[in-house]
Amino acid sequence: MAEQAMTHGFDKDYWERHWHQAHRDGPAAVAGSAPHPYLARETGSLVPGTALDAGCGAGAEAIWLASHGWHVTAVDIAPEVLARAAEAATNSGMFERVQWVEADLTVWDPGTRFDLVTTHYAHPAIPQLAFYDRISGWVAPGGTLLIVGHLHTSGATGHGHHPPAEASVTLADITAGLDNTTWEITTAEEHVRTVTGPGGQAVPLHDVVVRATRRP
Repeated sequence: MAEQAMTHGFDKDYWERHWHQAHRDGPAAVAGSAPHPYLARETGSLVPGTALDAGCGAGAEAIWLASHGWHVTAVDIAPEVLARAAEAATNSGMFERVQWVEADLTVWDPGTRFDLVTTHYAHPAIPQLAFYDRISGWVAPGGTLLIVGHLHTSGATGHGHHPPAEASVTLADITAGLDNTTWEITTAEEHVRTVTGPGGQAVPLHDVVVRATRRP
């Protein structure tokens, strides 16, 4: 799988195959996945407003935000997983608080800014840092940017494999892209956590977490 990750592109066809395979291997996990643990910690003290979940996948983060008072725009390139996410939102009573948008985040423009822009392990068909720079422009003055990504270090893993270099980032690279005249960085951390992978195997995930507030 590591070799495949080094050669594929993160285009619509890739993500459709990814989510189709994930659903075939474990449909319950796709439909009922838990939100990333950093989301509650980093947004729990914020006043709910409008939020953008960039690369929402199965919708766990979008649904969590909606359940905590946010009005969420959840965007992903893969229609299959969006349909499953919308179904999960309906089942949890959060359908009216989330707008599901099928779009390519490398070219899509929301036409507005948000109080919160967040992304968790999203990989578009452009370099990772260029993606973060793009979505940061959608944060309203006084709003929050929350990035959770694969940490690029020797031996780092993500989703049980070694992510390609273009899908990984360093903490220094992300923070260097956030000019201190525009952003106040409130969280800049690296973490290693263990999740349960296929077959019940313990899998270490190397994460980078950055939260920043756009100065008014």
